[in-house]
Amino acid sequence: MFKIFIQRPVLSTVISILLVILGVLGLTKLPLQQFPDIAPPSVLVTAVYPGANAETVLRSVAPSLEESINGVENMTYMSSTASNDGSLAITVFFKLGTNADQAAVNVQNRVAQATSQLPAEVVQQGITTAKQQNSFIMAIGMFTEDETKYDQTFVANYAQINIIPEIKRIPGVGAASIFGGVKDYSMRVWLNPTQMATYKVSPNEVMRAIQDKSLEAAPGKFGERSNEVFEYVIKYKGKLTKPDEYENIAIRSNPDGSILHLKDVARIELGAYSYNSLTRLNGKKGIVIGVIQLAGSNSNDIQIAIN
Repeated sequence: MFKIFIQRPVLSTVISILLVILGVLGLTKLPLQQFPDIAPPSVLVTAVYPGANAETVLRSVAPSLEESINGVENMTYMSSTASNDGSLAITVFFKLGTNADQAAVNVQNRVAQATSQLPAEVVQQGITTAKQQNSFIMAIGMFTEDETKYDQTFVANYAQINIIPEIKRIPGVGAASIFGGVKDYSMRVWLNPTQMATYKVSPNEVMRAIQDKSLEAAPGKFGERSNEVFEYVIKYKGKLTKPDEYENIAIRSNPDGSILHLKDVARIELGAYSYNSLTRLNGKKGIVIGVIQLAGSNSNDIQIAIN
């Protein structure tokens, strides 16, 4: 065999060139992954029960979802994790070779069947179902240089508005979220137990007053479908947006004609949705964004696109 190549050097040169060309084509076309996709496909179901602890979530939310999801097509097993911030994460694993998109659809259909059995607060917050890998592929840190000017809540909201949406649009990214709970700007109402006991006010009364006064509504129009020449649209400012507006919410009127306002029994401030964690990077307050990849995507390409 080797005698042929010795006697025909041109043939040997042509074959060598062809091998080099095929090697270059293979080097550029073959997929490259830092972590090959060898894990079975999985689907993550997340739900949030505001104000509940882990025990309450496991007792009132997890059983209904688990019973409904159990037995979905090609499922092998599932695991549940509940936190004291009211969040629940159910990871459903499937057999190797299962189509991740179809698995997510099947799980979503099962979750929809259990919606009527869940607390209203959980349904209002929404239940998400998404296919993903079993682990994070990278974490991105952000911190503030001047804590007096930009606090952790500001950094978290800046990332939520400007950075995380860009990351989610990268092909192959399944999810991107901030570690440590939701840090969105929220109106915080800190109730004073002593004042509430003095005025004999319950937390439910405060909640009803806020829901009645701060809401979105469609007031309609004046002169609609009438013989009038002009038609006027009624404008409504909608939900309250400033702390002083919440402070002046009337909870009830007293027999003597005075009005009990929210500021009489609570302190209102614009803060973060949750204070479950404090993240520091290089000794400075900041946040960490975790990135999860979709099943079947290339983690190396995702990291290059993010960087």
